[in-house]
Amino acid sequence: QVQLEESGGGLVQAGGSLRLSCAAAGRTFSSYVMGWFRQAPGKERECVAAFRWSGGTTLYADSVKGRFTISRDNAKNTVYLQMTSLKPEDTAVYYCAANPNPDTWGLHWHVPGEYDYWGQGTQVTVSS
Repeated sequence: QVQLEESGGGLVQAGGSLRLSCAAAGRTFSSYVMGWFRQAPGKERECVAAFRWSGGTTLYADSVKGRFTISRDNAKNTVYLQMTSLKPEDTAVYYCAANPNPDTWGLHWHVPGEYDYWGQGTQVTVSS
């Protein structure tokens, strides 16, 4: 059973930084696509960043490109989302997700339905 557990959320002022962590367990994730999603109240869940564990290729939503960085620690089976230059519009619950099908990487990396496993989410609030 795949388990994903996020941590690192909190309250930060605009312009500040946070690093989210996602501890992954229960599988060998070498072929997985890992993603960070967010969902603000009244809005659809949005993928902000994703990468293929094998090879480390990354993709980002335009709204966070240049500000957010997704990375991994293989030894710890942990995925990170480093967020800088945070804006009030970044306020949301952030979720870590795992997609066991690397063939969906090219066209569907951002589609929530392609991800089979989800963490419980961590709140990020950016004050103006």
